[in-house]
Amino acid sequence: MGSTSLKIAEIRSQFFMELEKVCYAKDVEALKIRYLGKKSPLRGLMQELKECKEEERPQFGKMINDLKEEIFHHLDHVLQRLLFSEENSKVSQEKIDITLPGRKRFLGHMHPVTLMLKKATDILIHMGFSVQLGPDVDSDYYNFEALNFPFDHPAREMQDTFYLNTETLLRTHTSNVQVRTMEKYKPPIRVIAPGRCFRNETISSRSHILFHQLEGFYIDKEVSFADLFATMEEFWSRLFEKKVKTRFRPSYFPFVEPGLEVDVHCTSCNGGGCKLCKYSGWLEVCGAGMIHPEVLQAGGIDPEIYSGYAWGMGIERQIMLLYGIDDIRKFTENDIRLLSQFY
Repeated sequence: MGSTSLKIAEIRSQFFMELEKVCYAKDVEALKIRYLGKKSPLRGLMQELKECKEEERPQFGKMINDLKEEIFHHLDHVLQRLLFSEENSKVSQEKIDITLPGRKRFLGHMHPVTLMLKKATDILIHMGFSVQLGPDVDSDYYNFEALNFPFDHPAREMQDTFYLNTETLLRTHTSNVQVRTMEKYKPPIRVIAPGRCFRNETISSRSHILFHQLEGFYIDKEVSFADLFATMEEFWSRLFEKKVKTRFRPSYFPFVEPGLEVDVHCTSCNGGGCKLCKYSGWLEVCGAGMIHPEVLQAGGIDPEIYSGYAWGMGIERQIMLLYGIDDIRKFTENDIRLLSQFY
C-alpha cells in the first residue's frame, strides 16, 4: 500500500511539473492523452489494483479516482484559460481599420454563350415557337437512325461521335429532339431545341468537342420553302438587330430534302468584303431545309399530308461572327478579359 501511495504522489508531482510548462491549448490535449489515455500511468495503477489485497482495494481505488479527477479538473481549467487567451490574441490581430476604403465585390454575369442562347430563344418564342429539350446522352436511334442516318450511311462519318456503347452516345446535334417531339405532339408543331452537343473532333480554333446548338422546326399542312425563307430573314434581322439580306445555297443533310446553307450579308462590312467574311460579303450562319419524308414517317406523321422545315445553328459560331472572335476555344478558357466585355 505504501509503494502505491508513493507512485500516486510521483505521478501527481510529475503531472504538475509538466502542466506548468504548457503554453498552448493543443499542448493541453497532448497532456490529457498522456495522463488519462489508454497508455497512461493511471491505467497501470488500475492493473495493480487487481493484484492488491481485497481489503486494500477500496482505499487504493479511491486514491486513483481522486487523482484522475484532480488531473481532469486542472487540465480543463488550464484549457479554458489558454483558449480565452488565444482567442483574444487572434481577435486583436484581426482588427479592422474602418478608415480603409472598402473592397469592391464584383457580381457574376452570364457567359456570352448563355447570353446568345437566351437572346435567340427569346426571339423565336416571340415568333411563335415553343421550347423542347432533349437528353445529352441519347440512343443511336434518335440521334441518327430516325433522322435518316442508316447504320451504314456515309453521312455518319460527317460527325465523329462519342459512343458510350453500341446503342448509346453523346448527342452530336440537338436534332435528336425532332422525332421525340413528333411522337409526342400532333401538327401543327413549331419548336426550338437549344442545348449542348458533343463531337469527337480535334480541338482547334474552328472546332471543339463541346459546343452549343439551337435547332428549330415547323411542321404543318402546306409548309413550304417560302415559310422557311421568311422565318430565316426575320430571325436573323432580329438577332443582328438590323435588317439583313439572306442568301440560300444548295447543300446536303440526311434529315432534310432539299437542303441548303443560309448566309447573311456580313454585319461588319455590309457586304463590301472584309476579313470577317473572308472578303466574300457573306457570312454562313446555319444549315436548313425541308424535313425529309423519312424523318416525318419515323415520327408518326404522314408526309403525304404534312410538310415541314428545319434549321440548326451553332451558338458559338454566331457570337464569333457577330463580335469578330477568331477562336472557339476562347469560350471555354474563362479568360476574364474576354468575358468582361459581355457584362
